[in-house]
Amino acid sequence: MPHLLFLITEDWYFCSHRLPLARAAIADGFRVTVVTRVLRHGDEIRAAGIELIPLDLRRRSLDPVKAAGTIVELSRIYRRVRPDIAHHVALKPVLYGSIAARLARVGGVVNAVAGLGYAFSSQDLKARLLRPAIRLAFRTLLNARNARLIVQNPDDRILLTSRGIVDERRVRLIRGSGVDTTVFVPRPEPAGKPVVMLASRLLRDKGVLEFVTAAKQLLSEGTAARFVLVGAPDPENPASIPPSDLGDLIGGAVEWWGPRDDMPQVLGHANIVCLPSYREGLPKVLLEAAACGRAIVATDVPGCREIVVHGENGLLVPARDSGALAAAIKALVDDPHRRGMMGARGRRLAEEQFSVERITRETISLYHELLQSCA
Repeated sequence: MPHLLFLITEDWYFCSHRLPLARAAIADGFRVTVVTRVLRHGDEIRAAGIELIPLDLRRRSLDPVKAAGTIVELSRIYRRVRPDIAHHVALKPVLYGSIAARLARVGGVVNAVAGLGYAFSSQDLKARLLRPAIRLAFRTLLNARNARLIVQNPDDRILLTSRGIVDERRVRLIRGSGVDTTVFVPRPEPAGKPVVMLASRLLRDKGVLEFVTAAKQLLSEGTAARFVLVGAPDPENPASIPPSDLGDLIGGAVEWWGPRDDMPQVLGHANIVCLPSYREGLPKVLLEAAACGRAIVATDVPGCREIVVHGENGLLVPARDSGALAAAIKALVDDPHRRGMMGARGRRLAEEQFSVERITRETISLYHELLQSCA
């Protein structure tokens, strides 16, 4: 029985993005182990028949001493568990896990970057300083014969391969984690003022500030709509908006519904789903919105434009442009028939290209490819 190990920073992220894949791998004959920071979802992971190994891997910490200790601990885990394949998800697990896998002589390594994130998209000084070191680490760690890199959109693949960071032969395009189209299903739009919803972690890089600015502009112009934020700050991310700043930021223009676990129901309360992000891998919330038959307004950036076909299932606007965002939102607020047509097209797109069954099938096929090449 081949042994698959996932390394991921947070248990909640594993459950929301990788648990269906792990279940499919078990059904395919794999033994599965997860190494992650355990907060509230340990029982859910164990109930799926998955071995769980806690690891305190903090996304925000840059302490080199702690990083070295974590890598040593990971290499010990890998030597003890002896996985046939280690699947690392997100930047820090990719870097730390790749070193540990090399030290422990793991047979196959899958590295998945869910977008190039803060370190590549932010213009903060810290992000600009980090970028050269991350590029060097990628060149060193991701080009091993037994390694494959999963990217979620063509832009990331081009960026990494055209600059000679990763050998094109090592890269596989698998678009996101998929969406369960039996759970996320179309519902009639709610009556009353249209609800424009941004559901994400409350990060500046998700376009939260532009969303609030657009909402205030539209309300001041008399647009009859409600604007809603769903999600929580993420203190582990440098772009997080502190809770103490949120009230002053949104004022009376935007409702904050907090973090929610019942996203199929939450999206059913929206008329329009919005994500004015600066860069994405392939945003799950837009897959869910499309599956729920909702028109989308998003930015014309990597990741978002993989899901939103401009004029078909939504509208794309330039990043960091609250005026263009406001104009696109108003166009759909004022045209319910167009919203309905876009929602139906989005549903078809989700079914045909982004179902969780398709994504898990492509990923498990990659596992078997690695097992054969490392045999």
